[in-house]
Amino acid sequence: MYSLTSEPFKLERDVEAIAVPTGETIELPAGVVGYITQALGGSFTIFVDGSMFMILGHNADALGKEPLPAPVLPENATQQDVEQAVWEQLKTVYDPEIPVSIVELGLVYECEVKPAAHGYDVSIDMTLTAPGCGMGDVLVSDAATKIKLIPEINHVNCQIVFDPPWDQSMMSEEAKLETGML
Repeated sequence: MYSLTSEPFKLERDVEAIAVPTGETIELPAGVVGYITQALGGSFTIFVDGSMFMILGHNADALGKEPLPAPVLPENATQQDVEQAVWEQLKTVYDPEIPVSIVELGLVYECEVKPAAHGYDVSIDMTLTAPGCGMGDVLVSDAATKIKLIPEINHVNCQIVFDPPWDQSMMSEEAKLETGML
């Protein structure tokens, strides 16, 4: 089972935070103290005064952390190279409540990379573990933002679908082990 870490922090600047599990965005002011409980995929789950928040990777500096380096493609990258980079970026999108990526959870149903005028367009169908999850828009935005960091990507269309309904059988063995479901 996953054990929480408890790395203390003091915000170095005002920062946008996303309340978990509602997905509501608020601003936490500089000087707020709390604990980082998860730091995966460049994003952070924090606890402040008994409430859980997600801080996206581009705001890592507010926690005194370095953002992840931008993805790179090999010179003369092929479509297969771009597809691999897209999947690698999707693997860095984590549910803020559990230490498992959306890929390992089986939430990505389709990922299509198509050549476009000057680069590639990406279309992703993904789902949620529960239809009413308030973090859905956050996970979609995080995935799209990370994919747009890949050179050669023009447009990303990432949408939530509920057919077929997600269930635990869609999880990888690694995800089942990590969540204690194996």
